[in-house]
This record gives sequence, C-alpha cells and structure tokens, in this order.
Amino acid sequence: MPKYRRVFEEGHSYSITVVTHQRNPILIDNIDLLRESFRVSKAKFSYCIDAIVILPDHFHMLITPENATDYPKIVSTIKSYFSRHCDSSCYAHLEQSFSRHKSRYKPVWQKKYYEHTIRNEKDWLYHIQYIHTNPVKHSYVTHADKWPHSSYHLHQKTQTP
Repeated sequence: MPKYRRVFEEGHSYSITVVTHQRNPILIDNIDLLRESFRVSKAKFSYCIDAIVILPDHFHMLITPENATDYPKIVSTIKSYFSRHCDSSCYAHLEQSFSRHKSRYKPVWQKKYYEHTIRNEKDWLYHIQYIHTNPVKHSYVTHADKWPHSSYHLHQKTQTP
C-alpha cells in the first residue's frame, strides 16, 4: 500500500477529522478526558483551534498550527493521550486488532485521519460551517446552537457586531 503524503503549508490552516475505531461512540461520555488530551497537546505544540465539534464517534477541528509540520504530531498527541487514559470498558466489546508487531493494541481510534489544507477564506468559512453544522447533519440536534460540544457559540460571539 502506498504511503499517504500529507501537505505541509506554512501559514495555512487545516481541517481535520478523527474517528473512533469502528465508530465506537465513546467521546461524549469521556469528554473530560478528551478535553485533557487537547490541553496536553496545546502544552506541547503551539496552535489555534479555529473551530471544533465533538460528536460521539468522531471530531472535526479546524486548526492553525504555528509550524505546519506539527499538525500530525498534534493529532497523534490527542489520540495517544486519550487512548492511554481511556478505561478499557469503553472498547472491550470491540474486535481486537493486531499491530505489525503482532501485539494487541487498544482499539480506540481509526489509524488514519482526514486532513484538508485550507486554501483561502472561502474554503475556511466553508469548513467552519461544515464543522458547526455536523451535529445537525447527523441528526443529533435540529440546529447547531443546540449542540453543547462545539465552538459554535464562541464563533457566533466573535461574528456579532
């Protein structure tokens, strides 16, 4: 299988989607741990979270890292901290997988994640709207302002005159 090549553009933002293994709906139930995972990553790397939404089985975020090459490390830090501290009861029911070295690993996250380099302001605005309306798309709420695990309200405050 060919190795995926990520794009690193200094001064750009990145829209990132991270999904749990087998879409296991553990994130909302472990929201404090996920928040701590973000705090740990923010302590290690300099980046701004421009928009974010946490759903039960995945999250979307739009980030602007100080160094473009840091965004894979940011994602890795979030995922690994959460995985190391997540109670095994959250994923014990899932099919166990084996790594390349034949040892068991915690099936918390999908191995890969989706990333998109933001090209311009129109693209940036599109991804912010996509992120904030994602709970509506998945029928968790009827309007984005009803979802509590989102930066929607913070973004609205900065947009009002």
